[in-house]
Amino acid sequence: MSKLKLLTDIEESYTELRYKTSWPTKTQLIKSAVIVLIASVIIAIIIFLMDQVVENIMKFIYSLGN
Repeated sequence: MSKLKLLTDIEESYTELRYKTSWPTKTQLIKSAVIVLIASVIIAIIIFLMDQVVENIMKFIYSLGN
């Protein structure tokens, strides 16, 4: 019984992916990938800058104790 349900689920998933899903064109996929790449670089730069600020603040705080 469980095996039959598994096969039915696989068949339904295949049918949905094959006939009901709209896949992006190559151009849309490239544009989306470029947007994600640019956003990732921007976020990485922001995190790096925040890290540098916190590091400098901590160095300043620790230098006051010496």
